[in-house]
Amino acid sequence: MAPSAGHLRPGRYLAFFALIVVVLYALVFFTGSGKATPKLGIDLQGGTRVTLTARTPDGGQPTRDSLNQARQIIETRVNGIGVGGTEVVLDGNNIVITVPGEQGDEAKNLGRTAKLGIRQVITSVPNTPAAPPSAPASGAPSAPATAPSKPAGGGGAEGGAPAQQPPSTTPSAPASGAGGQDAGKNPIEQARAVRQAPALMPKDPKNQQEAAAAQAAQQKALAALTCAPNVADPLEGNDLPNQPLVTCGDKDATKYVLGPEFIPGTEISNANSGYDQTRGQWIVDLSFKGAGGKTWGDFTSANIGKQAAFVLDTDVVSAPTVQNAILGGNTQITGKFTQTDAKNLADILKYGSLPLSFDSSDATTVSATLGYASLQAGLIAGAIGLAVVFVYCLFYYRLLGILTIWSLVLSGLLVYAVLVLLGRWIGYTLDLAGVAGLIIAIGITADSFVIYFERLKDEIREGRTFRSAVPRGWARARRTILASDAVSFLAAAILYIIAVGDVQGFAFTLGMSTVLDLVVVYLVTHPLVAMVSTSKSKFLSNPRNLGLGAVQKLGSQRKSTRPAPGRRANVKEA
Repeated sequence: MAPSAGHLRPGRYLAFFALIVVVLYALVFFTGSGKATPKLGIDLQGGTRVTLTARTPDGGQPTRDSLNQARQIIETRVNGIGVGGTEVVLDGNNIVITVPGEQGDEAKNLGRTAKLGIRQVITSVPNTPAAPPSAPASGAPSAPATAPSKPAGGGGAEGGAPAQQPPSTTPSAPASGAGGQDAGKNPIEQARAVRQAPALMPKDPKNQQEAAAAQAAQQKALAALTCAPNVADPLEGNDLPNQPLVTCGDKDATKYVLGPEFIPGTEISNANSGYDQTRGQWIVDLSFKGAGGKTWGDFTSANIGKQAAFVLDTDVVSAPTVQNAILGGNTQITGKFTQTDAKNLADILKYGSLPLSFDSSDATTVSATLGYASLQAGLIAGAIGLAVVFVYCLFYYRLLGILTIWSLVLSGLLVYAVLVLLGRWIGYTLDLAGVAGLIIAIGITADSFVIYFERLKDEIREGRTFRSAVPRGWARARRTILASDAVSFLAAAILYIIAVGDVQGFAFTLGMSTVLDLVVVYLVTHPLVAMVSTSKSKFLSNPRNLGLGAVQKLGSQRKSTRPAPGRRANVKEA
């Protein structure tokens, strides 16, 4: 036997729903930036479109597989740093990143190659400014290559690797006059011929003749190297790990001669940024994989007092002096990082290196004019559809129609708060496709009310009163409502998994609204109908005012023609 409407205690359900709304809007207004508006996609608020042009070490065409791999890594970085609403697509040999709002700088960082390696410091010299024009020309560097190395981090490597340069610093470039014999080579080959020549390191360090030749090659490479901001380095992401390297560091304040790479960045298993209370600075914690951790421990054990350089895209971001053996596979990059610098470096190292190097060839601002026009058209269409639903409900269900309208309004409040919070917490952005999903969800929510009310009519048509029909109708209607919403949610989930781009936004809002529809039907619509059914008001209890007059009259007629229980109808025999 179905429970009576009084056992429902609708006040508790409504109070629980009110608590949910209060908590959500308290989070909306008192957390985050305080802006009670959802994040909008690029089609609604405009943004920046950055085109990354791929370049290979030999100057040839990049393969399709490498481009697809680079696009996937950039998408992973997007998810990792929380840049919401970003699109990453292939356009020939270019990767086009479209970022909503004022996130253009983050889009440029997404294309960094992040080729990390650890090399031993052979020597380092200060990067002295160029001589004034009146000074006599000199073919030698201002400081000898044999100048003693000094720690770049101003500290040691006890349990960590101090750093002194944020990863956003632009690396250096070799002088254009690397040699007339290299005029026919591309810039990468020219730079390698001087800055990665095997002669930079003697095969036998004990051989004085080879050591002198290596020192001369180092002086030549250091003299040819120009360390200055905003100067592109052709070796960025294209340096050979098995050859020595002459490069810059310390915000272009120091020139380094480095040995071959002995630990590649692929040996890093994880990287996280944080604030070191002891040093009072931002740090990046690194953990190595098994082989990398063993190599790092062996190096620090055998090279106490020497420097190891963390090289990111040919730029020395840290050159600590090893003070003791570092075992266990964990270390740190610390130094003059800002919070943003530390987070960007950790994310880039965590999510992998790109298989190609990229130049930011174009960055344009995208207008939202077309998006706003489409949004206005969509909202007008949605408002017209919603008005038609309201008129139909009032005409066909009357007071029950008012409950439908009220439930839809509360559902809209719930959806709006969730959209705002999702924008803050997971970077979700609302675009035109998402708006379309919300408009369709209005129909799904209204459909749940129709199922419930039509089931009430069936119960009353069977001769039951409105009060007794409510619990029976709900018990049977909720199964249909659950099945209908489950199918809608499953369709949205499958669409979200297999689709890309705007279609995913449509599927997300459709699935989210379907779940919230169940919350409103269970916590608002059914309790309100139950309260009306138990009301002592003659106006509310009048079936005609509820749109149930005709079905109640039909139910009464059917009830009066039924035989009394326990009695047989008289049958006249022929």
